[in-house]
Amino acid sequence: MTRFAIDAPTALRIVRDGIDVGEHQLVGAGALRSQVMQLLYTAVRAGDLSDAEGRAQLEALASLKVRLLADRVSRAVAWRLAVQLDWDDVARAEPLAVASLQADVLVTDDPVLAAAAEGVVERIPWAAFVRAVR
Repeated sequence: MTRFAIDAPTALRIVRDGIDVGEHQLVGAGALRSQVMQLLYTAVRAGDLSDAEGRAQLEALASLKVRLLADRVSRAVAWRLAVQLDWDDVARAEPLAVASLQADVLVTDDPVLAAAAEGVVERIPWAAFVRAVR
């Protein structure tokens, strides 16, 4: 069993593509569901998704089994990483913090997050994640 830390775009792809992670475990930042909701809402507002499609994907997210971490330690690590990386948004560091604390690997295609993961935690892109869980 592998513990995969995921960011919001990855969570959304898992839902959209109907990926079954089997015995593997997903972990994410405490704000993950809100971040996915924001991505969906933005897509609906932009006309990329209908309101019904956005709501259906949001509902599907509720069935995604993911351990969400928002404890004191993960917040402190996210804060430290954001300072270390000189990022304006500490929330951007949360997936990296969660991955470094509770996961074997971080799944992201975000180039900024992927670069930041170097030397902190192993990172794999979406395609490698899909191969790993099949």
